[in-house]
Amino acid sequence: MCGIAGELRWDGLPAEEAVVRRMGERLARRGPDAAGFWSDGAVALAHRRLSIIDLSTRSNQPMLDPVRGVALVFNGTIYNYPALRKTLHALGHSFVSDGDTETILRAYIQWGEDCVDHLDGVFAFALRDTRNRTLFLARDRLGIKPLYFARLPGRCRFASTVQALLSGGDLSSDLDPIALHHHFTLHSSVPAPFTVLKAVRKLEQGTTLTLDDSGNERSRRYWSLNAQREVREDWEEALHATLSAAVKKRIEIADVKVGVLLSGGLDSSLLVALAAEQGATDLMTFSIGFEDQPEEKGNEFEYSDLVADHFGTRHHRLLIPNAEVLRRLPEAVAASSEPMASQDVISFYLLSEWVSKTVKVVLSGQGADEVFAGYSWHQKIVDMASLRHHYFDRDHAEFTDMFEPTWRTEDVTSALMAKKMSEPLADEFIDQLLRAETTLFVTDDPVKRVDNMTMSWGLEARVPFLDASLVELVAQMPPHLKLGSGGKHILKRLARNRLPDAVIDRPKGYFPMPALKHVRGEFLTFMRDLLNSTACRQRGLYRRAYVERLLAEPEQHLTRIQGNKLWHLALLELWLQSI
Repeated sequence: MCGIAGELRWDGLPAEEAVVRRMGERLARRGPDAAGFWSDGAVALAHRRLSIIDLSTRSNQPMLDPVRGVALVFNGTIYNYPALRKTLHALGHSFVSDGDTETILRAYIQWGEDCVDHLDGVFAFALRDTRNRTLFLARDRLGIKPLYFARLPGRCRFASTVQALLSGGDLSSDLDPIALHHHFTLHSSVPAPFTVLKAVRKLEQGTTLTLDDSGNERSRRYWSLNAQREVREDWEEALHATLSAAVKKRIEIADVKVGVLLSGGLDSSLLVALAAEQGATDLMTFSIGFEDQPEEKGNEFEYSDLVADHFGTRHHRLLIPNAEVLRRLPEAVAASSEPMASQDVISFYLLSEWVSKTVKVVLSGQGADEVFAGYSWHQKIVDMASLRHHYFDRDHAEFTDMFEPTWRTEDVTSALMAKKMSEPLADEFIDQLLRAETTLFVTDDPVKRVDNMTMSWGLEARVPFLDASLVELVAQMPPHLKLGSGGKHILKRLARNRLPDAVIDRPKGYFPMPALKHVRGEFLTFMRDLLNSTACRQRGLYRRAYVERLLAEPEQHLTRIQGNKLWHLALLELWLQSI
């Protein structure tokens, strides 16, 4: 896992070395172990390395093949690289390093842009082909690794974070009304290619983008998810085999110690169980908790302790006081590539800081709820009307009431969802919804939170529940295997006799940070000051009547999934003030 940045120019001028180096330095926290730079005139590439596989300097980047004229910068992990190396060896390729980076380089030389079809892993990479005079950008199937880009007159820049792109200069910070509508309707998700900034776009998951030295470009969607039913009797056995393989390769493909972020929920607990089943020894687990509020407990230690004791892990617990949360909150938001309103942004940020002092890689349970229908709304949604009622944070009328006229737009989120629900290769509405969540929203909500917060501390998070093979398998399962038992039915069946019953049968929990849901005291003062600040008022984004209504009743206005609406407004303003 690393940070990448670069620039391609087609206006006859060389790529700006100072700009690209500055973008690379902005990514130092993603890659604290090494830095590299390369240019051929039209293209400049920068890299920051977090050493996980082949810790030697032979795997430093940018990685070059001067004979073939190819240069690569890469962020991610290729889990099938040992097998792929053997295949490429048999085809006549030789290697000078022992890592996965060179596998991408050789795969491109062998198969060209079709190399992505051979990669099993998570990745965002940029590859300069000096013979073809092209820059080839690629993002993994589920979009686990980020890749942002910006088109400017005569050039294009890219980077792993929005902040790195902005550090290059020349980019407007004007907001995009379409992205704002998505942000405030889809739980702060803004599906690719949009971001809240008009000037910044992100490469869609499962997609490649090729640009040449004349400024021409073409994109290719190389992966999509088939959610049509497959007839088979061995679903649980197939799930066990596929999920076990996903866990196994994420533990074994590393030259450093791997731990587990253990929330105490079903998903992370099952990862511990399967890791133990794979023979992992001396497994380290990590849990975080916060202060209770009268309405809600701030930790799930009773369950994480139960799992840790059951498997004999080396367990670590961290309890954070609210005063520390409030003090560090701006820091966590400033580390976010995009504004993310979920309570667990600060949770993952502080947890990652602590965990990174012990290990460099962790497994995390993100994605299981979206893939296996684990949320309460999955039981209620049967058509577009119920989708709007149970899933959207706000109705379009409320969005219009929130914003000054300059920022209003049509109901673009309903249109987006209707389009997604009408795509082929899905048998039922619930199949369409789960496919949309897995391929659209999971990337730009839970996965983005985990990547941003862990990589801010040079910690790599791996997400077995979003293994492409697993996602493909589960998408074809009959809905009752997911919707049964209140959600995640087949996952609960798999967990039975592997986990304590109390963990399987517990009520659905979330990563709790009660002070951002039940807003009062210093947290309310903090949000009031943000929304009444000169910067916020001059921005002219929110209608003051709407802001005052929320400030008057800060705990009464919740989204349909119980997020605090006042925090949503304050979070966006805080992020905008941080960039």
